[in-house]
Amino acid sequence: MLEELAQEGALQELVEQYFRSSFTTENPIITQAVKRMLAAGGKRLRPRLTLLAVQACGGDPTRHLHLAAYMELIHVATLIHDDVVDRAATRRGVNATAIDFGNRTSVLAGDYLFAWIFKNVTANYAAPIPQVLSTTLAEICDGEVLQLHALGELDTTLAQYVAIAKRKTASLFAAAAECGARVANAATQEIGALRTFGECYGVAFQMLDDLLDVTAESAVLGKPAGNDLAEKKMTIPLILALARADVPFRTSVAGYFSGDETSLGPILEAIERQGGVAATRREITHWIEDAKRALQPLPEGAAKKRLSGLADALLE
Repeated sequence: MLEELAQEGALQELVEQYFRSSFTTENPIITQAVKRMLAAGGKRLRPRLTLLAVQACGGDPTRHLHLAAYMELIHVATLIHDDVVDRAATRRGVNATAIDFGNRTSVLAGDYLFAWIFKNVTANYAAPIPQVLSTTLAEICDGEVLQLHALGELDTTLAQYVAIAKRKTASLFAAAAECGARVANAATQEIGALRTFGECYGVAFQMLDDLLDVTAESAVLGKPAGNDLAEKKMTIPLILALARADVPFRTSVAGYFSGDETSLGPILEAIERQGGVAATRREITHWIEDAKRALQPLPEGAAKKRLSGLADALLE
């Protein structure tokens, strides 16, 4: 049974079944808003990471569907808040929650969902699981604030970018993996290995998200292409392009961010021309290799291979 669960899609389907049959809150409006977001899709990477971590450490993933689902719900709550902050119109190819429910209801729905998750986590999981997740939420908020303060800062360095990515994105992947290992009563070395895997995977994931923002079509992204740059976010392709840039490119980016230039197309083309796209792909490969190396202390098995496969999938 456990070996079968490591097959492609099996763990994801377990989580989907939970959301379809079991998820509800005491507030019907919030339940509707969250289920609408869940129905729009998503790869459910965070819950899959939790369940694979459980399995990799010898546990039964079917006993921890609730914990895995909480990882996705934390993610959903952050997306609801993000779309309000970013004034986003779409998410996963459908209207952002704020479009259909309004900003005030969306903010309160995200707040409520966080509280509902932690009420259930503290009631059903012993220390340090609640502490890991509460620390993670603080790191996510910290990363979002740091990113806001870096908007339009053309001198943002790669190290500063990685520090933000570790907080706002990678911290939840790291927590998802760590919590899975902990509920499986894993050894300290295995817990550390899985947390490191989650963090490295999360940084690579954020870099890929940034890369797609400048290379993919809106239909693929489920949100407007180039949206991050339109919001003046210092994404890694832009940072790496600026590090190699000639003066005209830097001037054009500054002009776009100041509103003097309105066309995003030439900026996207110049990012690739200045080497930002290729350099980003190299950085992604580096972080994926680090993630896979982190798995070495884990026992060989289907779950370990699946974790490695998740990392490789980012390159595809």
